[in-house]
Amino acid sequence: MMRNSLFANYKLFTCNSHPALAEEIASIMRKPLSRLEVKKFADGETCVNLGETVRGCDCFVIQSTCSPVNDNLMELLITIDAMKRASAGRICAVVPYYGYARQDRKAKARDPITAKLVADMLVAAGADRIVTMDLHAAQIQGYFTIPVDHLIGQPLLTEYYAKQNIEDLVIVSPDHGSVPRARNMAEPLEVPIAIVDKRRPRPGESEIMNIIGDIEGKNCVILDDMIDGAGTITNAANAIRDLGAKSVRACATHAVFSGKAIQRIQDSAIEELVILNTIPLPEEKKSDKIKVLSVGHVFAETLSRIHNNESISKIFEGNRF
Repeated sequence: MMRNSLFANYKLFTCNSHPALAEEIASIMRKPLSRLEVKKFADGETCVNLGETVRGCDCFVIQSTCSPVNDNLMELLITIDAMKRASAGRICAVVPYYGYARQDRKAKARDPITAKLVADMLVAAGADRIVTMDLHAAQIQGYFTIPVDHLIGQPLLTEYYAKQNIEDLVIVSPDHGSVPRARNMAEPLEVPIAIVDKRRPRPGESEIMNIIGDIEGKNCVILDDMIDGAGTITNAANAIRDLGAKSVRACATHAVFSGKAIQRIQDSAIEELVILNTIPLPEEKKSDKIKVLSVGHVFAETLSRIHNNESISKIFEGNRF
């Protein structure tokens, strides 16, 4: 429940990656977005100008580091630096989608760990706190030397399916790494899970090997943290259908949707794909199969609680269906 008396000495800003979500958060918090101009010089360099004082204020800058990733990341870093140099009280980077999160470890010799590099850059720029949602690897929180509020999108998706009252429901993990996420959704819904056993012949490609669990005659929902090229989730959906599932739905927090993702989704066995709006969905990527749920109220409540030094964990407490 939002409280009008909470919003005294803080300001909300947005860069260029997702102004629609920032405006929604600001509307819920009943606080107008503060003036910030982000543009480019002729040579492509990013230029930021704060249009009002931030001295002593809690400053929240809302920016998903989605495509174009490098441009959006630089906008965020330069904005944080501008706030720091303008004597802002506390600077919180609100990053609904944290780009480079998949480069979280050395998978082979001489690989960079870019997720750690980005964390270091945000801290060096002057961020005092990070708010993000569904990091690809939760341990990325440990890359930061400042507080990280790691929000979870799964309860929003769970709530959606709870209201659908789908009979014979099974939650499907698209790989072994997503099993805890699938269990967290299945538990409050009181339904079983199944697991897709796959291997990757080459990077960006996946081959379904087997389905662990009973999906024959069931209504299946595949749960993932993000959908990029959509190869993994569409291959899983088609395999589940071919093995006798009654219907196949899918859901994810982050809709990256690169390359031929939309076409793959359109051509797949997926009847409905539910995503969260951590990344903007342009017109050319919209589809009758895709339903978008908003994370605006979750971020608005989180920012309110941060400003008032209240518990963040309270947001999802009691969220059982």
